[in-house]
Amino acid sequence: MHDIRAIRENPQVYVAGWSSRGVDEPDGLVADILRLDGELRHAQTTGQDALAKRNAASKLIGAAMGKKDMAEADRLKAEVEALKGDIAAAAEVEARVGKALRDLLAAQKNLAAEDVPDGEDEAGNVEVSTWGEPRRTGPAKDHADLGEALGMLDFEAAAKMSGARFAVLKGQLARLERAVGQFMLDLQTDQHGYLEVNPPLLVRKDAMFGTGQLPKFADDLFFATSTVGSVDWNNVGAPLRPEFLGSPLGVFEFDAVTQSRDYFLAALDAEYVDERRYLIPTAEVSLTNLVRESILPEDDLATPMRMTALTPCFRAEAGSAGRDTRGLIRQHQFSKVEMVSIARPEDSDAEHERMTACAEAVLKALELPFRRMLLCKGDMGFSAQKTFDLEVWLPSQGTYREISSCSNCGDFQARRMDARFKRAGEKKTEFVHTLNGSGLAVGRTLVAIMENYQQDDGRIAVPAVLRPYMGGLEFVGGV
Repeated sequence: MHDIRAIRENPQVYVAGWSSRGVDEPDGLVADILRLDGELRHAQTTGQDALAKRNAASKLIGAAMGKKDMAEADRLKAEVEALKGDIAAAAEVEARVGKALRDLLAAQKNLAAEDVPDGEDEAGNVEVSTWGEPRRTGPAKDHADLGEALGMLDFEAAAKMSGARFAVLKGQLARLERAVGQFMLDLQTDQHGYLEVNPPLLVRKDAMFGTGQLPKFADDLFFATSTVGSVDWNNVGAPLRPEFLGSPLGVFEFDAVTQSRDYFLAALDAEYVDERRYLIPTAEVSLTNLVRESILPEDDLATPMRMTALTPCFRAEAGSAGRDTRGLIRQHQFSKVEMVSIARPEDSDAEHERMTACAEAVLKALELPFRRMLLCKGDMGFSAQKTFDLEVWLPSQGTYREISSCSNCGDFQARRMDARFKRAGEKKTEFVHTLNGSGLAVGRTLVAIMENYQQDDGRIAVPAVLRPYMGGLEFVGGV
């Protein structure tokens, strides 16, 4: 979320900042924001003036009646009634314009930090460093082929029960995935000082709004509700076949002619918006929202607050049609170890470097070649002001692929969540800075291990640091 006062005082900073982040017609956008801001302040002033006049007139009514000046009392009463109408009208404008302004501001990306390079897409990203050498330079099998050949990766069975972009892992490969997650969680807690948290996987829309997933990325989210069965479908807006009236979500069907998904969603919005829960796309949502609507004492942030969680994550991947449709790289359901830090403004840059190094430590321990990329302005996420991506080497593709994204969001998310802190001896509060990063995505790490540690006979060597988690097993596909 953006500070309207900052936009008001330095509009050209936001014109330039949003232009560099690919926003269309940023001049018009800023003009619309300032117009709404002016209308809102005018409505507030009008309402306050009318309220002051009403209060003054109300006091004079008593004085007039005390003097038995009933004509003056009646005139003042009429004035009070008229002012009540003015107050109500101003309040209506204030509510309507205020919502329009908040909605417009909420839909805008964070501004990039000064040291973030210009660029429209991933072609503008800058390589910062590399580590390790590719473990396999010759022909390499894709992880999906490796897993299916071992009989431990089954996409067909998953598709029958859940559709595309799901997978079933079995036996030693399932255990290896579990080992990867446990190892990463242990590393971040035992060696890097992150507090392990087991957070909710279903959250309200306010939590999604706080970290920036809503409203802009609603199509990429899954949601659930437990009360759909009692919707009055007769009032949804289209005729429904009688046999489906009152049906629970699990057996509800749409008629191609008279019914549509839009009507169904409209019913949910109209009747059960407060009951909707979103499945988290990342534990960043749950962890960051732990400080929402709070004022922390500065002592709590003398060292940044560091939290981590290993959770399932759920993404609709609405904007990724045609990309990585086979395999584990882009799934609707996957596990990830997430790191979140809450810091004072002066500490967030250093914390960003530290967090990225904590993610790199996982890849180094697993001896997986990777590189660090500084994302350009056009390729950063919605809430980020600066992002480092870690990309791991995949032999089958002969290239590096993203496996972690570590972002400093500044006070952008904190403003949306109203997360603040108070310095010692100060009366006013300040917004905290929030940071998040993958430490790492479990599925993609498993992919990298499978491809980098594949053997000529089709087995997969288990990295040394994972063997204690695998009961000493040295090869997946071995005895």
